[in-house]
Amino acid sequence: MSCCLLEFCRVQELKAVREFLFQNQQNNPSLGDKKTENELAWDDSDWGSWDNPEAKEDGSGTTTGVEEDSAAGSAPWLQDCVVSLSPCSDLMVVAKDHKAVFLSAKWRTDDGGREEMTLAVSWSGTLSTEEGESVSSVICIPLASQKRSSTGRPDWTCIVVGFSSGYVRFYTESGVLLLAQLLNEDPVLRLKCRTYEIPRHPGVTEQHEELSILYPAALVTIDGFSLFQSLRACRNQVARAAAGSEVVHPPPLAYKKWGLQDMDTIVDHSSVGIMTLCVFDQMKNASILGGFHASVKGSPPAMSQYITVGGGPYTGFYYAIEGSSQPLLSHVALAVASKLTSALFSAASGWLGWKKQSEEEPTQKQKPKVEPATPMAVRFGLPDSRRHGEFICLSPCNTLAGVTDDFGRVTLLDVGRGIAIRMWKGYRDAQLGWVQVSEGRGERESSPSAPLPRRHAQFLVIYAPRRGILEVWGTQQGPRVGAFTVGKHCRLLYAGYRLMGVNSVTSQGWLLHTQQVCLFDPATGALRTVTVPFHLALSDKKSERAKDMHLLKRLTTLLKSREVEPDILESEAQSVLLDIKHPAVKKQALESLLANKNAPVSCLTNITRVLLASLKGQDPEAVDEGLFQLCSSQLKLLQLYTDIQQLHSTGEATTDTHTEPTEVAGIAEELARVSPTLQRYAELTSGSRPSVSFALDSPDASLPVRSFLSQMECEGEEIRVVPGPNADWTQLGSFLFWGCLTGESPLQKVCNTLQKTGISPQQLLSLLLSVWLHREKEVLKKTEAVRHLHTLLTALSSMKGAVEESWDMQCVSPWWQQVRSACVQSHSSAAALLAAIVAHRAAKANITILAETKFQSEWEAVSLELEQWAVCVRQLEDVLSLQTLLCVPPPQGTPGSATPHCSVKALLEGGRGGIADSVAKWVFRQDLAPERLKDMLQRRGEAESTEQPSQPEQGKGEKSQEDAAFNRAAELLVSVCQRFPDSLSPDLLFAHCCWEYVVQWNKDPEEGRYLCWAVEHLKLVSSPHIQLGISSMMWNTFIVKCFSAAAFLIEKVGKAPKDRLCRRDVGMGDCAMTAFLGSCVQLLQILMEVRIKKDGWMHTVGQIKMFPCVAAQADSGVEEVTPPELCVEEVWGEAEGPASLAELALEQKGVHYPLVQHHYLLASLLHTAMTFSLRVKPLSLFDSKGKNAFFRELSSIQLMPSGDMDPGLVSLRQEFLLRVLTGWVTTQREAVEGPGSGSGDKTWPSLCLDLGLLLQVNPDILRRHLVCELYNQGLDPRAEQVMFEVEDKDVLGSQLLVLTGQRLSYSLLHTQTQTRPAMELLARLPPTLCTWLKAMDPSELGCPSVPLSQTSRLVSRLIEILPENHGQYSLALHLLEAVEDLQRED
Repeated sequence: MSCCLLEFCRVQELKAVREFLFQNQQNNPSLGDKKTENELAWDDSDWGSWDNPEAKEDGSGTTTGVEEDSAAGSAPWLQDCVVSLSPCSDLMVVAKDHKAVFLSAKWRTDDGGREEMTLAVSWSGTLSTEEGESVSSVICIPLASQKRSSTGRPDWTCIVVGFSSGYVRFYTESGVLLLAQLLNEDPVLRLKCRTYEIPRHPGVTEQHEELSILYPAALVTIDGFSLFQSLRACRNQVARAAAGSEVVHPPPLAYKKWGLQDMDTIVDHSSVGIMTLCVFDQMKNASILGGFHASVKGSPPAMSQYITVGGGPYTGFYYAIEGSSQPLLSHVALAVASKLTSALFSAASGWLGWKKQSEEEPTQKQKPKVEPATPMAVRFGLPDSRRHGEFICLSPCNTLAGVTDDFGRVTLLDVGRGIAIRMWKGYRDAQLGWVQVSEGRGERESSPSAPLPRRHAQFLVIYAPRRGILEVWGTQQGPRVGAFTVGKHCRLLYAGYRLMGVNSVTSQGWLLHTQQVCLFDPATGALRTVTVPFHLALSDKKSERAKDMHLLKRLTTLLKSREVEPDILESEAQSVLLDIKHPAVKKQALESLLANKNAPVSCLTNITRVLLASLKGQDPEAVDEGLFQLCSSQLKLLQLYTDIQQLHSTGEATTDTHTEPTEVAGIAEELARVSPTLQRYAELTSGSRPSVSFALDSPDASLPVRSFLSQMECEGEEIRVVPGPNADWTQLGSFLFWGCLTGESPLQKVCNTLQKTGISPQQLLSLLLSVWLHREKEVLKKTEAVRHLHTLLTALSSMKGAVEESWDMQCVSPWWQQVRSACVQSHSSAAALLAAIVAHRAAKANITILAETKFQSEWEAVSLELEQWAVCVRQLEDVLSLQTLLCVPPPQGTPGSATPHCSVKALLEGGRGGIADSVAKWVFRQDLAPERLKDMLQRRGEAESTEQPSQPEQGKGEKSQEDAAFNRAAELLVSVCQRFPDSLSPDLLFAHCCWEYVVQWNKDPEEGRYLCWAVEHLKLVSSPHIQLGISSMMWNTFIVKCFSAAAFLIEKVGKAPKDRLCRRDVGMGDCAMTAFLGSCVQLLQILMEVRIKKDGWMHTVGQIKMFPCVAAQADSGVEEVTPPELCVEEVWGEAEGPASLAELALEQKGVHYPLVQHHYLLASLLHTAMTFSLRVKPLSLFDSKGKNAFFRELSSIQLMPSGDMDPGLVSLRQEFLLRVLTGWVTTQREAVEGPGSGSGDKTWPSLCLDLGLLLQVNPDILRRHLVCELYNQGLDPRAEQVMFEVEDKDVLGSQLLVLTGQRLSYSLLHTQTQTRPAMELLARLPPTLCTWLKAMDPSELGCPSVPLSQTSRLVSRLIEILPENHGQYSLALHLLEAVEDLQRED
């Protein structure tokens, strides 16, 4: 009941707003340090403190020094902007120079689930159209809806912007210009609006709506009704123009223009409205103005009053007599309409090519005609030659006005009398606003006479930015009623008007949702409004309300002190509550006392009892009904809290009177069956990582009485629990039932106590299940808790209203359905399973009793209800097994993550693929290679064949710890797969693992291993339909975009790109891109090698290449294989949700084999280019048809290259493949010289030969080149193996003859290896051979120093493959002799 500052909205994206408005200005760090001379002489270091501690409100959203200092660097920017907030608080405009940002209201849900309003950017752009003009003033005017069903919300909001050029433009919330007015050629200084207010008294003159525009020497007022009609018409006109309809001309705009005289400077104004003088004031003014002979009219004329502030005089009062000036009619709206249509026509003509160069907007330079102003002299003013006014703010009732000046003063003016009645000092750069508060209903109804009219109080709000405080003062001579410490860079936003377009008829029954004063803090983006209670305006020292407020403050101070003894607290609080007279204040005081955390429950009970007794002793008609109900209900809740607390503190153990021995035996049997899984689950969950928790949040902490009262409410004779967060329910449930579950409290007494209070059994059941399910770890440690839970469930079921007596035995019981719903929704798998087992037994006994009492056959009733329980228990067992697997911690060295939790409901809503998806995520977290997962699933097959789960081998000391962990994980996985034989079939599991790995690779493309393992998982899928569908989905969803980017990058660079370019264009490094292209090759190969089981044999890529007719039958072959049937376990047949991965895979279209082969060819070329760092333009190796076919849908039929290829392209392809072979042979030589330094992959030659066939390159040329390169690098044994496959031996012999000559030339003529025997041998050689050897260049050899035995073997091979009639056969014989002689010399 005191003055407060409440946040009601928060502005989003402030940083983006600032960057947009100031993006063309460089940051000047010294900007905030500049001070004027006046500032340097002004010491305000101690202005933030005052001696009166009661005036400073606690908890008013104060900004700490650290926050203020950190935000000060960014906050002052708002002082340079023009800011306006709609009175409905749903639109804010921030403008600077020629730019503006519109922020509109949006509702969002915070973390606590509450709806809160925010202002977010809805439009930003440039407003100025004239060169050099800037925004000088902005207001937002909400326009009322004309619909009869409207309740006071605006239809739309118009943004009125004044510019330095004199233009006034009107915009919609989306930045669409409605109309523009040039009423004066001077800059617009200030825009202000006055809207309709309901007269509070019969004699008050009804004010008309108007928009006033202030210029340096003129004042323009636009009639509100005319403006409202014109704005509506212009808005409809814009909509028609956008829709292409014909334009309807809006009505003209009526305005008056006054020339303000007799003031030196004018900076602000206020339009007070129409007023009528009394007869005395009329005669006084006539005498002063007209002298002794002045005539006086019979009735005082109506006048419009205007107040201006500035200099010479400091404040001026102007009066315009109604009828002295005829309103001017503006036809600018018509001009806008014609301009809009002509602009549309000229734009269309420009598109169609009609517009000429000379036709470009010839009328833009012409300004509208400006009407002359009607002169109006100042009637009187407040002369003060040194003082200059800065801002004037009119009160809501138009009787007072606050004025600020350059001396740091705030002056309060009496508008009617034209005098200053109060002045505040020390408020430099102050910002003003007004708050009008109405007296509450019923405050004055106790008067014996007729009800008096409601009173209104006005408070002046002053924000002093230099001191960072916001003050609220009572007027006219009232005290300061509130003060708040806020930031030093805030803006006080006060509109002073409401909705435009309202009159005395349309406003009937409206509730106007407007804020009067808002404080905007740019440091936090918070918008806060000042709330002032009416009683603060009462100055009567004997007022009961003021006395009650003093007592309330006294009680608040007492409750805040922590060192008060309980006895003193009880006596003081009791006396205060009894002394308070007003029921609303007494109710607030009682609520504050009950919400206090330090007051003991005995103190609260005694005070409430005494207060209730005092209310019962009063006259029943004088007692407030709400206060009486509050006391009685809170006393009942306090008594319940005390009773439960005493039962738990007695230490009396639970006596089991409900549980039958047969039921105990049945529960024990069920527990023994699930005991191994429970034990394993408990071991895994207890070993989880420790987490931080607070003692107050622990379920074991005692429930404070204020929390108990906040969670319970009493309605009549019944007590019910207030819905709230799960944590609150768990804490309340622990307070009521945890002692019973542990056996430390008398269970039956607790249940009887709760039953007497009238709490519904359904809510008690929810509380019991909440505490049971949320305290799972403790439940698993207490073996007796299950038996106590059974006893509690039985006791609650026997309460009245639990199981309805009219329940039809052939239907499902709502009571037990509530238990099942809680269990299937819970993520605590073990606790849910235990609760289901216990409830199953309790339900069976309960149904049997009900069937016997109704003399019905129990067969059908038992089977129907218990069938639901059987399914529920089986589902929970499955979930427990799955959750146990998911709790297995990932191996060390892998990135850890939070353990996922699953429930029956989550799995049912996840669709048929949810289970396999959960296991696939677990496989990824475990970092299991595809082969290891395959080994695990093979154990599943062995376990199913032996009908026993596989057990890890024991007793082998050489088993490492990793192997033991692997065996445990494999055992759990096998057990889960046995429980889900259909959902976790190998094909589905491998498919989901493949998809999970490719999703993870998409998140982190640098991890090429993920994509490689995804392809490996895909290879393990046996179903060709699923394999084909997953491959197509992978390609279309993740691969083709990166693949095309890589192809275009290599094409642009012309070689293997560097790491920087790869990261920029493809999003991964060069090494990762090489691995990615290798995986693309494998994926496309899988698409081609989908196993088509037909006629007992399989088509492979090689066979399809060799038999083109098979390629045409590839798609039809898939159709001949029956698609797999996707089954699901019987208990999980109700799963509903998104389609599973396998279902999506089966829905995929078949692929066009030639197009897949085409992409496979490109992927292979890209991979080889990246692997061996070759120069190539891969797309240039294809003709135009081939290029156009790339990166199309693999299921589409494209125009593919056919027939013989252009010889030029074939030559380029051959050259590239030869370079690939050369690069591969080089890596093989490096592998021989240094193991591990080169690539040992031996599939590249066969790949090149396969690519040669597809690229129409002669494979014999490739083989000959490979043989020569192998001999060139000294790898003679490998060369001999390839030599057998060469067909053209003559050409190969000629090539090898040159290579042999280079080797012999190196041995005989090299300077470092020349010896005397070699020189003698050289002398004995035939002249032709000697000359030939000298012509050889040994530097072309990759490995010149080769043993002579290998060279001799090479020459022998030469003689074998060269025919005797060959031209170089004799040269080969001479070489053989020379090599043999050289061997003998060595």
